[in-house]
Amino acid sequence: MLVNSMLLTSHNQHPDTLDFWAEAYFRLEVATQKKSKKEQRRDISLFLGFMKQEENSLDRIKWTPRLSGAFIGYLQSVHEQNGQRRWSNRTINRIIAHLKTWTKWIHKMRPFPLGNPMERIHTLPVTSTLEIERALTPSERRRILDAADRLLVVGGKSRNRRLGKDMTSRPVRKGFRPYRNRAIIYTLVETGMRRAAVCSLNIPEIDFKKRLLSVKEKGRNHHSYRISKEGFEAIRDYLELERPADDEKWDSPALFLPACTIARSKGRLSPRMINYIWDEVCRDAGVQGKTPHSARHAMGKFIMEKTGNVAAVQKQLGHKNAIYSMEYARITGEELLKVLDERR
Repeated sequence: MLVNSMLLTSHNQHPDTLDFWAEAYFRLEVATQKKSKKEQRRDISLFLGFMKQEENSLDRIKWTPRLSGAFIGYLQSVHEQNGQRRWSNRTINRIIAHLKTWTKWIHKMRPFPLGNPMERIHTLPVTSTLEIERALTPSERRRILDAADRLLVVGGKSRNRRLGKDMTSRPVRKGFRPYRNRAIIYTLVETGMRRAAVCSLNIPEIDFKKRLLSVKEKGRNHHSYRISKEGFEAIRDYLELERPADDEKWDSPALFLPACTIARSKGRLSPRMINYIWDEVCRDAGVQGKTPHSARHAMGKFIMEKTGNVAAVQKQLGHKNAIYSMEYARITGEELLKVLDERR
């Protein structure tokens, strides 16, 4: 009753608009933590921006069930430049949940003319799908590994032309670790390992005879990745030619160490550093829009194409649920057209 009275008093002094109701909602009703409240504000503001553009108004009475449906359709239709949807079904469901809670509160205080506009809006299906379309292509894999090999020749060289006529004669910047960075790229590409797992690799957990890299994965479970002969040789080169000098400072069990010139570190690389190394190599390789996880998807697709065995994918990538491994058996529309065109 007290809240109703406050809203009636405020309403006499303010227009019946949704921005007013939003402020009243957060001031009088929302009692969640700061982070959650910020998320709710962002989701509600997203709808208000959409309504303002569509209706040129934020009048409460203009929010209808059809407008809600149009908003959900808008969220599903927006794509980024790389073809990715801006909002996943999971994110849209969160937005729907926040709007439902808000409209239910408003409707209780002051009913909408056509009923609660979010009442018949249902959440979207969220399936266990992987974005395998973003996997590295065979050509991209080859170019990335070639760029990783070039690190030993021109990697880390100063771009100041006054220091040398060509890249090979210029000095290498302090703290650059070409063998380490090359081994990291090979580990990502030749195992399908997540970047966080690369950071967590420890030398005592490596089986050099069987070429097994055991590591603590998501969910605190250990998983052993097999690596190609070429990938393992890149790791061995790093261990023999570069790591010992850095180990004198850090004395860490981590496989991949920060450079000894780094002032602050716990003797282990961060996922952010893995991203930096990956992006630098991709730029040299001319590969755009691909992340370390693209290498993981490429490994899954490669094993499926070679073996046709879901269990083999699951064994290499460490999926707890086989449904994720089965995703690599899917065929994209472009791949299907290619198969049909090749039929004789």
